[in-house]
Amino acid sequence: MNILITGGAGYLGSVITPLLVNKGYDVTVYDNLMYNQLTLSDLCYKSNFKFVYGDVRDYKKLNEYVQKADVIIPLAAIVGFPACEKDKQLAEEVNYNQIYDLITNTSKEQTIIFPNTNSGYGTRSSGICTENQKLQPISHYGITKCNAEDILLQNGNAIIFRFATVFGVSPRMRLDLLVNEFVYKALTDKYITIFERKAVRNYIHIRDVASVFEWMVVHRDIHRGEIFNVGLSDANINKQQLAEMIKKYISDFAITYSDYYEDPDKRDYIVSNEKVESTGWLPKYTLHDGIKELIMAYQIIINNDTSHFRNGFPLTYGAAL
Repeated sequence: MNILITGGAGYLGSVITPLLVNKGYDVTVYDNLMYNQLTLSDLCYKSNFKFVYGDVRDYKKLNEYVQKADVIIPLAAIVGFPACEKDKQLAEEVNYNQIYDLITNTSKEQTIIFPNTNSGYGTRSSGICTENQKLQPISHYGITKCNAEDILLQNGNAIIFRFATVFGVSPRMRLDLLVNEFVYKALTDKYITIFERKAVRNYIHIRDVASVFEWMVVHRDIHRGEIFNVGLSDANINKQQLAEMIKKYISDFAITYSDYYEDPDKRDYIVSNEKVESTGWLPKYTLHDGIKELIMAYQIIINNDTSHFRNGFPLTYGAAL
């Protein structure tokens, strides 16, 4: 089976790609390496791995590889609130337009497994968010991803994941994700000031993200056209609870709260993951596992230049999830 992963050298892709290659799939990664990352170098000896340097907006070049794929995993995106607000046109081109082009160049026999996020649920009104919930994205990032989801569902050959906030270590590390950022600040700054302390999110470990992609590659024929929330069912927690959990491992972490300023990221929701769990897939890694892993990994990272671990600045093009 041939799998094409755009943005496969990014934060998610650098964990997903080795898993799929080591499972024996023929994997092609299409990426522009905007962070100058070398994350997939150790796969080059594998006969079932291929790397193609390219921009996802170069539709003619990309479509050469789309046509050969049984499964397409479009990870390439301008990711997160700050990066998308900085260049909305670029976000539209990468997050939506390339998905539209992808749809026009795939057949019904091919499967697209698309990563959206819980951010489409916006701010909580009441109850628990299920896959039937109407999406109400509140950021340009959320809007572009939800619009891409809409056209994929209309096409009928896609499986949609709405991922919780991802945490954990990747060869192409990100420090701008909430758990990763809080642990990093606990170790380096030793303090944090939190706005919107009661805002709730759901969380998922990056290795469980890779696992659920592999699960759906195997079970794709019975789940096409479906949407799945993917997160930890015991990790719908607010920012204050997250910080206090981290403090149990880093005792000198000083936490303060402020009501004088607002966090521009207004996400606040409780998410149900029952549907994906009903397929037989279950996550393996807890928030506690991730915090302990991050503490160890940051012993390496803090002794290196961390500027390229923060998404979106400087912005070029085709950033990968």
